Amino acid sequence: QVQLVESGGGLVQAGGSLRLSCAASGRTFSRYGMGWFRQAPGKEREFVAAISGSGGIRNYTKLLKGRFTISRDNAKNTLALQMNSLNAEDTAVYYCAASQSRDGLRSSASEYDYWGQGTQVTVSS
Repeated sequence: QVQLVESGGGLVQAGGSLRLSCAASGRTFSRYGMGWFRQAPGKEREFVAAISGSGGIRNYTKLLKGRFTISRDNAKNTLALQMNSLNAEDTAVYYCAASQSRDGLRSSASEYDYWGQGTQVTVSS
């Protein structure tokens, strides 16, 4: 069992930036592929980005158009999501997740085994 805790959410003006963090417990963090998902009211949870256990492979939904960057620091057991040029469509609860598959290619929620509690991101116009 791995515990995940997101932080860094909040209210931001359209066009601004925000950096989300996810702290993971345990001593085998690098054995998990990690991902970010988001969910808006009335919508299904959707894939945002994924990263392999070593950090060498990154995968993004093309809907982001290059605005977001996923990264990890295995020495600190942390995952991050840098979000730039935010707009109202980015408003959602953002979740970090861990997968027993380490390839960084998993884009479905069902492929992840552990989830954080989520952090709210609200973009105002």
